Amino acid sequence: MIQHLVDGVLVGAIYALGAIGLTMVMHMLRFANFSHAELLSVGAYAALVFEKLFSALAPPLAAKIGPLSMSLALALAVLVSMAITAATAVLIDKLVFKRIRERGEELSMVFASFGVALIVRNVIGLVFGLGTTLYSREIPFAMVLSLDPLILVRPDQIFTLSAALLLMVILHLVLSRTTFGYSLRAVAENPALAQIAGVNLRRIVIAVWVIGGGLAAAAGVFYGLTNQITPMIGRDLLMPVFAATIVGGIGSIYGAAAGGFLVGLAANLALVILPSGYSPSVPFLIILLVLSFRPSGIFASERA
Repeated sequence: MIQHLVDGVLVGAIYALGAIGLTMVMHMLRFANFSHAELLSVGAYAALVFEKLFSALAPPLAAKIGPLSMSLALALAVLVSMAITAATAVLIDKLVFKRIRERGEELSMVFASFGVALIVRNVIGLVFGLGTTLYSREIPFAMVLSLDPLILVRPDQIFTLSAALLLMVILHLVLSRTTFGYSLRAVAENPALAQIAGVNLRRIVIAVWVIGGGLAAAAGVFYGLTNQITPMIGRDLLMPVFAATIVGGIGSIYGAAAGGFLVGLAANLALVILPSGYSPSVPFLIILLVLSFRPSGIFASERA
């Protein structure tokens, strides 16, 4: 039971990063972006490519960082991956969503996001193959946190949780302590009024895609670091990320973060009473329950 709680918190950090970017896009642009989860795949594979490149150009960077399976090259590749994924998100918006948005067809944007998701997923599969791969083939040994009850945690999981929390704190400081943060929140609440006040709406929209893409890339890399890398990452994480967004309340960044941890806990605790094959259905159940009893989300009042 305790082990499932620990695992739920660790995987919840990944869901939270993905949900934060998704809730910002959904609240700012007023559409459910079903292609957002594919940005996690883009980030994971971008990091894989640059990790290999940096290791080849500078062999010392292939050294592992302490007990982690992450190398120095992968640490640098994460930053490049976040930039590439952010640029990819902006490019997708420019080529697809912006054109539809300018025509005032919000529902069409939802359908378009399905198409974008399929295109991105299949392009990744075409380039990298449909098989699974790993950042490192070394077997990481778990640390024993407790013997009674037995609690095992891998160093990579601790790093993932710490890095995810650090990114969330940085985002909180940006949103609450900077002029950009105030502008973003103003546009989210009332775009027309924010424009009258002098806020550049186009730049804010780009910034939202950059933040969402960057966080999605980090989530994808962290997921690949603790699991396997596959073109199906986006498909597998779509429902958990959406469930976290809906639980937290669309538009609530802090709610999305909390929702990510709640969904992670629920999915792992469900393994106590359900066979593992039923675990993917838990996010669907969470979405149904929240929409039935609190459609605005549990943390809807905490608008960011």
